[in-house]
Amino acid sequence: MSKSVASRVGVVDVGSNSVRLVVFDGMSRSPAYFYNEKVLCGLGAGLAETGKLNPEGRVRAMAALRRFAALMEGMGAGALTGVATAAVREASDGPAFVDEVLRETGIELQVASGVEEAEFSAKGVLLGWPRASGLVCDIGGASMELARLEEGEIGACGTSPLGPLKLKDFHGDEAALDAHIGQELHKLLDVVGNKAGHLYLVGGSWRALARLDMSRRGYPFKVLHEYRLSAKQVRETIEWIDGMSAEELDTYTDTSRERLALVPMAARVMSVLLAAMKPDEIIVSSYGLREGLLYDQMPTSMRGLDPLIEACRHAEAEDSRFPGFGRVLYEWLRPLYPDADEERRRLVLAACLLHDTTWQAHPDYRAEMCFESVTRANLGGINHKGRLFLGLAILSRYKNSGIASLGTPMMELLSEDEIRDAVVLGKAMRLGAMISGAQVGLLDKAGLARDNGRLVLTLEGAAAALSGEVVEKRLSSLARQMGLQGELITR
Repeated sequence: MSKSVASRVGVVDVGSNSVRLVVFDGMSRSPAYFYNEKVLCGLGAGLAETGKLNPEGRVRAMAALRRFAALMEGMGAGALTGVATAAVREASDGPAFVDEVLRETGIELQVASGVEEAEFSAKGVLLGWPRASGLVCDIGGASMELARLEEGEIGACGTSPLGPLKLKDFHGDEAALDAHIGQELHKLLDVVGNKAGHLYLVGGSWRALARLDMSRRGYPFKVLHEYRLSAKQVRETIEWIDGMSAEELDTYTDTSRERLALVPMAARVMSVLLAAMKPDEIIVSSYGLREGLLYDQMPTSMRGLDPLIEACRHAEAEDSRFPGFGRVLYEWLRPLYPDADEERRRLVLAACLLHDTTWQAHPDYRAEMCFESVTRANLGGINHKGRLFLGLAILSRYKNSGIASLGTPMMELLSEDEIRDAVVLGKAMRLGAMISGAQVGLLDKAGLARDNGRLVLTLEGAAAALSGEVVEKRLSSLARQMGLQGELITR
C-alpha cells in the first residue's frame, strides 16, 4: 500500500555554508529521499570579522527559504523541522534572521547549540550504523563538531570554531594557523577523548575530500556512503591536492567550485586531526544532521531495526510480484549456509528480498538494471563490498554469465571466493524462483541439501509436478558452480 502524502517528513537545514531542503518519503528505518535541494549561500562568510551574517548570503538564503516554503505546500509534508547551526547561533543578527524567516516563510528554525549539532550528526550516523563505535566528525562552514559513539550510544559531544569558512578569515601565517587549529582541536579532544578507532566523517567538505581521494586512486565504485580510507591514504590525498586551485580540483570531480574552494582549508584541519587522533579507519557517512533529525523523531522500536533489511523489505513490498516470497526463499536456501556468519546471512536475506524487484524491466536489460539499482541504492548498514556482493548475486539470478558484463576494476573489490559465493547465491535464487514461479507456498515440499559431493533437490507429493527440464537445468548449473553433482529426486 502506498504511503499517504501526509507521511512525508521535511527538514530545512540552514548551515553556515549551505541551505538545504530534504523531504523524506515517510518515517522509515532507511531514509527514502523524496526531494533534495541545496543552495550554497555562504551565510557564515566573514562572520569572524563582522560578527554578523554575510549580507549577500542572507539575501540568497532568504530567497532559497521562500522557494522551499512554496515547494513544501505542494509536497504536503506532514511534519517540517527547521534547524539553523553555527552561523546563525553566533551572529549578532541571528535572532533577527530567525524572526524574518518565520515571518516571510512560516518556517520555524530551531537554533541548535554546538552540542546539539554534534548529537544530531551522531544520530545521523546511527541511522546507517545502528551499533557504531568511534568518533563522529561533522565539519560545516563555521564549526566542526565531534561526538563519541559506543555500541550505538551517544557519549560526550563538543564543538569548535574549525569550519573552513571561518578559518579563511584567520589573521596570521601558516604556522600560526596550524597552531590555532591544534589548540582548538585539543580543547575539543579534552571533551570527547582522543581515542578514535573508527572516525566517521560527516559534512560537505569531507565528502568533497573523499571524492578527490576516489579520483586520485582511480577507485572504481563511486558511492560515497561507507567509503573507507586509511589515515595514510588521506594524507597522500592531502599532499596531492596541496597548492591546487579550485579550478584545478574541478577537473577531478563534479563537486561545486564553491565547495572545492573550502577543501584546502578542510584538508589542513584533517592533517591536524589525523596526527592527534590516529584513527584505525576513516568512514565517510552521507547521513548527518538532517538524517539525525529524522532519527530523532523515530520510535525506539524502529531505531533498533536493521536498516539494510528494512529497506529491502520495503522494496519487496512495493515492487515484487509476490511480496513475502523473499523470506520463504531465504529459509529454503539456509541449508546451503550452515556455517555462515551473521553478516553473510543478512546479505543472503537481503538478496532474497530484492531478487524479484526488477521483474518489470525489459528482459534484455533486467540483469544489468538490477545490478545498478542495488549497488547505487540509498542503503544503510552495508559497505561497498556488500553492495557489490548483493548486486552480483541478483545479476546472477537473471543471467548465467553476468559477471562478464561488469568489467574487471569494480570486481577487483571482491575476492575470488566472494565472487564465487555471490554467483552461487544468484543461481540458487534462480532455482528456487524457477521451481515455484516465485509464489509463496510452493517450496514447502521442495528440499535442497548437500550430501556427499551431491546437491540434492527433493520434490515430494504435489511438488513433484513442479519438476521439468528447466528445473533440472537450473539445478545442474547451481551444482556445477558449487563443485557438486546435481541430483533431482521426486517422490
